[in-house]
Amino acid sequence: MPIYEYKGLNSKGKAAKGVIDADSPRALKDRLAKEGIFLSEYIETRGGEETRRAGQQQAGSREVKLTFLQRVKLLEVAEVTRQMATLVRSGIQVTEAIGAIGEQLENPLFKKILAEVKRNVSEGATLANAMKKHPKVFSDLYVNMVASGESSGTLDVVFERLADVTEAQVRLRSKLTSALVYPAIMLTMSFGIVFLMMVFVIPKITELLLNMGKKLPAPTEFLITISNIVRDWWWLLFILFAIGVWLFNRWRRSETGRPKWDRWMLTFPIFGKLTRELGVARFSRTLSTLLAAGVPILNALTIVQNVIGNAILGKVVEQARDAVKEGQPIADALKRSREFPPMVVHMIGVGEKSGQLEQMLTNVANSYEMQAEQKVTRLTAVLEPLMIVMMGLVIGFMVVAIVLPMMDMSQLGRR
Repeated sequence: MPIYEYKGLNSKGKAAKGVIDADSPRALKDRLAKEGIFLSEYIETRGGEETRRAGQQQAGSREVKLTFLQRVKLLEVAEVTRQMATLVRSGIQVTEAIGAIGEQLENPLFKKILAEVKRNVSEGATLANAMKKHPKVFSDLYVNMVASGESSGTLDVVFERLADVTEAQVRLRSKLTSALVYPAIMLTMSFGIVFLMMVFVIPKITELLLNMGKKLPAPTEFLITISNIVRDWWWLLFILFAIGVWLFNRWRRSETGRPKWDRWMLTFPIFGKLTRELGVARFSRTLSTLLAAGVPILNALTIVQNVIGNAILGKVVEQARDAVKEGQPIADALKRSREFPPMVVHMIGVGEKSGQLEQMLTNVANSYEMQAEQKVTRLTAVLEPLMIVMMGLVIGFMVVAIVLPMMDMSQLGRR
């Protein structure tokens, strides 16, 4: 069944828009007419990747928005997952639940994706396979857990666990983001102030100092040189900076650069321990969730390797998966790598021996997520005064460089 993104006018003359599925444009028009909406524009999308990517515009329809500028937030996924858990637990069919949730969404992209998922399920596809076609919204963890829930008949329980995991990710990401907002704002303002002074203030003062006809102190000459470079070549500096960032990101994503960068991130004096704690928490939370949903251990470790976000830790997980294939415990492989803290390895080993691996992993995840949050708070508390001191040193140097020649001129006048 095609999916239509439409625009029209309701009975009060106000604009109305949305995404619904219908058998044909005629059926779309009749359905909207029953709801009191006069159809003015529509875009029809049919199944298949080629059609979804390009879309099929019917006669009289036109594209009304740039979909590549839209995105689905993790918080929206968490809210939809919680609603799916509630509706499925109440005995509502999956297609009806998806349709009901999709109608109330405000994000047109997410609404369109859910409409496609509903259509695919109605045509006979499993819910997991329908979601798998949208990897930017539904991760491997999400899809595999849904597949496990469908096969075991516990889809409501799986959605409940997915909602808990997704909401926990949202809370952690929100805390990390909010903790870094103030330092980021201060850093941006500092660069802006220095740039404005270099471009507009220092050149005017330079004319006054050069008219003195005296040899300027070394700090003053250095400041004038930097000011001239920034004033005359600021556009080139921005281009070089953009190129440098692009080259760095390309190297960081390459096969040779990513392991080196991820290793450096784990050993960096200030942020290395935080990166490791976040990686351990992600490993423990994801593996615990997958095992609780009934995903086989080998499949679960493969998924964890892809979502852990660090090539070094991902390699350790790969080694653990190979060890499990050979009948060895996960804890032994983690211990040999020396990348996971001894306490984590010990708790996982105890969990494997006692048959409570899921609970042990959950405890590890809770502990390390809390430690990461506390560490971010402490780092933020240290960064704020440090940035103020650094900004003060830069401004102080500029003031000294300007005042020194003026003091020399004042002393010469007294003589």
